[in-house]
Amino acid sequence: MAQKLWEKTVQVNKDIERFTVGRDREMDLYLAKHDVLGSMAHITMLETIGLLTRDELDLLLAELKRIYAEAESGRFVIEEGVEDVHSQVELLLTRCLGDVGKKIHSGRSRNDQVLLDLKLFTREQLRLVAEAVEQLFHVLIRQSERYKSVLMPGYTHLQIAMPSSFGLWFGAYAESLVDDMLFLQAAFRMCNRNPLGSAAGYGSSFPLDRTLTTRLLGFDSLDYNVVYAQMGRGKMERNVAFALATIAGTVSKLAFDACLFNSQNFGFVKLPDDCTTGSSIMPHKKNPDVFELTRAKCNKLQALPQQIMMIAGNLPSGYFRDLQIIKEIFLPAFQELLDCLQMATYIMSEIKVNEHILDDPRYDPIFSVEEVNRLARQGVPFRDAYKQVGLDIEAGRFQACKEVHHTHEGSIGNLCNNRIEALMQQVVDGFHFDVMQDAERALLGR
Repeated sequence: MAQKLWEKTVQVNKDIERFTVGRDREMDLYLAKHDVLGSMAHITMLETIGLLTRDELDLLLAELKRIYAEAESGRFVIEEGVEDVHSQVELLLTRCLGDVGKKIHSGRSRNDQVLLDLKLFTREQLRLVAEAVEQLFHVLIRQSERYKSVLMPGYTHLQIAMPSSFGLWFGAYAESLVDDMLFLQAAFRMCNRNPLGSAAGYGSSFPLDRTLTTRLLGFDSLDYNVVYAQMGRGKMERNVAFALATIAGTVSKLAFDACLFNSQNFGFVKLPDDCTTGSSIMPHKKNPDVFELTRAKCNKLQALPQQIMMIAGNLPSGYFRDLQIIKEIFLPAFQELLDCLQMATYIMSEIKVNEHILDDPRYDPIFSVEEVNRLARQGVPFRDAYKQVGLDIEAGRFQACKEVHHTHEGSIGNLCNNRIEALMQQVVDGFHFDVMQDAERALLGR
């Protein structure tokens, strides 16, 4: 059985070990390739300050690249009795290279290793989320343009209110995603700073070149203050969780609308048949299970920031084992959101729109404001026009004119989708994902 990195002569109680390790080994598999990548940057730096020879560096880099390939392909495992991903990587190196493998830990603590692993993992996941959001955005814009002339009722208080359109409906969610991406970009920028070299939170007596590892890993800058680098654990996850939650909020609302509009009482849209399920007793049922589950998953994701705050909120500076528990709720959250975004993108691309909703006279009252405005344009004071139309409705005399002439920016007749697309492109360009990707490829020799 492998010895713990910190273990000396006294072995820990097995029940205590089980409790303290928890799901850490399972969670560390999310971080495996990122741990290897961080080690590659760290030892490259160690060679420049004389703590490794060039030959030792070459041996270590070659073996780490092999381990990275295993992790990338899903073949990397943390063996029974090995505490975590850091221990497993070091164990593999020492098996293959002997004592040279033990040298990779100089100037590091597992504290700054896991800080680094989390940031490398998170920034990659943020890239994947940003790409998925962008895909959904473009589907919504396309559908907004496709159905921009199809009118539908707008609602307030779940009462029919004023004319809306599918152009507005699809486009509204597209623009919501632009703001969500701004939040995501802010989270990415806070994440994309290098904590490596902070060691256990108080630096190292080795002359570490932290600027070099920052460049090698493609970070924007350092977490300069070593104490703050350690304090950033929990904070980074919380900030990212807020960004994920705001995207989840948009998708949840979209899913709710689609479920409502798909129901027979509305009949505004028809979800794809392959995205609905039947009933074991009612042969007519086509249930919107995919969007109902999407709504639930997204609502769960919106609770993630609060969970993280409750775990980390009362901790002073320095490292505490409480932070381990954050990994269990944080690391799987990205795939859950990505799954929801994928489902929403597919359904929104295949959804069918009812183009004759307003043929039903029950919706005639939504044109009352149009009539009030028509009278006001003819010189009738607005309050008088409002009263006149209201009395006509009460008396059953109101005749709806179903033509609308909305021309101002963002209205039915002037959606400004091109400007919304330009806003999204500006945000996307501001991530600069290429910098981190180029750095990682260079480090891996790809």
